[in-house]
Amino acid sequence: MNEIGWPTIDSKHLIVDSRQILNLEEEMFSDGMPQEALMEKAGIQISKWLLKRKPLLKHGITVLIGPGHNGGDGAVIARELFLKGFLVQVWCPFPIKKTLTRNHLNYLTTIGVTKLEEPPDVNGKELWIDAVFGNNQTRKVDNKLIKLFNQKYHNKFGKVISIDIPTGLCPDKGKPFLDNAVKANYTLAIGLNKIGLTQDSALPFIGELRCIDIGVPISKLFKVEKKIFKVTYKDLKNIDLPSLPKNSNKYKRGRTLLMAGSEKYPGAAYLALKGAISSGAGFVSAVLPEKVAESIWQVAPEIVLKGTMHCNQTGNASIFSGLKNIDLSAYDSLAVGPGIGIDNDDWQKSIDFLIGFKGLLILDADALNRISQSKLGSKFFLERKFKTWITPHSKEFLRLFPGIKGENNVGLALEAAKEFNISILLKGAHSVVANNKQAWQLFGTDSQSARAGLGDLLTGFLAGGSAIDLTVSGKIKTEYFAKYVLLHSYAASKCKKGSNASAIGDEISKLMKNRKMRQIS
Repeated sequence: MNEIGWPTIDSKHLIVDSRQILNLEEEMFSDGMPQEALMEKAGIQISKWLLKRKPLLKHGITVLIGPGHNGGDGAVIARELFLKGFLVQVWCPFPIKKTLTRNHLNYLTTIGVTKLEEPPDVNGKELWIDAVFGNNQTRKVDNKLIKLFNQKYHNKFGKVISIDIPTGLCPDKGKPFLDNAVKANYTLAIGLNKIGLTQDSALPFIGELRCIDIGVPISKLFKVEKKIFKVTYKDLKNIDLPSLPKNSNKYKRGRTLLMAGSEKYPGAAYLALKGAISSGAGFVSAVLPEKVAESIWQVAPEIVLKGTMHCNQTGNASIFSGLKNIDLSAYDSLAVGPGIGIDNDDWQKSIDFLIGFKGLLILDADALNRISQSKLGSKFFLERKFKTWITPHSKEFLRLFPGIKGENNVGLALEAAKEFNISILLKGAHSVVANNKQAWQLFGTDSQSARAGLGDLLTGFLAGGSAIDLTVSGKIKTEYFAKYVLLHSYAASKCKKGSNASAIGDEISKLMKNRKMRQIS
């Protein structure tokens, strides 16, 4: 297992699949934790969360109790809220199967909680709590029940809260088992974040996601294989980027080379260079299309122009025409791809230069499209024996790795990284950064980072930032890949001048002035 420095391994950050959480629970039970105690703890912790949000409870609560232990959690919640003086009623859409759940339900009726015989009124103002199936869901659910919940959700007379997993949603894939799943205003994940809840496909169903800590021992969390982390803007405060020596000159503050743009897409070159400059790298060089090279000094005079790329009749750039005259050994990182267009013959001529580059190779956009259309295809990555980062969106990923299978984006990224010995940013609403053993899933990030041009900006930022880290440390981990992607998204969220890529590049520059990130708020 590679050393993990960021973020902290705890219940807030660790993401697990349904099998892993069941294994953790079984270990706790075998250590002596009574199953009754775990159910009590989950129900009481959720009740405490709800009691801090009393406006949700003011019109009463209806708990829909399922046949298993998720229903037992719901029964404990119903009991606690009733004992605090709130109007509580319960309804069981299915026969109760677990003894613990049945016992809790019997106690509820004994103390005066109303047990409904018919489905609750979707037009009522009370809060509905979905405690039907949770993490143990494995197949489709009665569509009538889901329709009932979603009528309540769309009527907006009262909120819907799902316990652990919205009913009908696969806890591993983050997709409905059938056509639909319960749409919740809040989903309260018990113990740890479930991987299905952090997928893009789950967004229409989960509402606001909260993790309810039930005290899973840290020693157990450290033993979980394939560490997957949920990271948010709050984790930027704990980022530790290498500090540059005060007496270092520009050549010891990161040396990066960018190959970007074409006659078709001249703006991509400027945006990639903007990203590299914003990183604070000491020496930013570029090989640009002739059309861009003629004017780049007007907008980025600090760039060192190392050569130009010819463009073919369709306006696509020839990277071979630039690579053949460059000493790549002078650079810590090399970024290729933004806006270069497609030229398969040119890519074939250039492969040996890229395979032989000993620094960090960052491939984006059209470089990835060229690989997917080339003779080698994704075997290109196996030919390279040095560190490689790639930044595909989902369609580019499928073109590159048609044989890779996974239940969700995290699984896809981990499998591709392992098979091809690379680090991957799989872009999405909840982007994933992965190597062969670990993954970082960005959560709650700003939608403004999904605009045209921001991918080009990110590529340059990655190239410059990684070059600094390589100069200082001599090596770089995938962890830093995730940190820079999160910083890029954070800059988009904080930019007051607008959401265009150039303005966000200026915001990145401000963030990078403080390398220890203590001023991020």
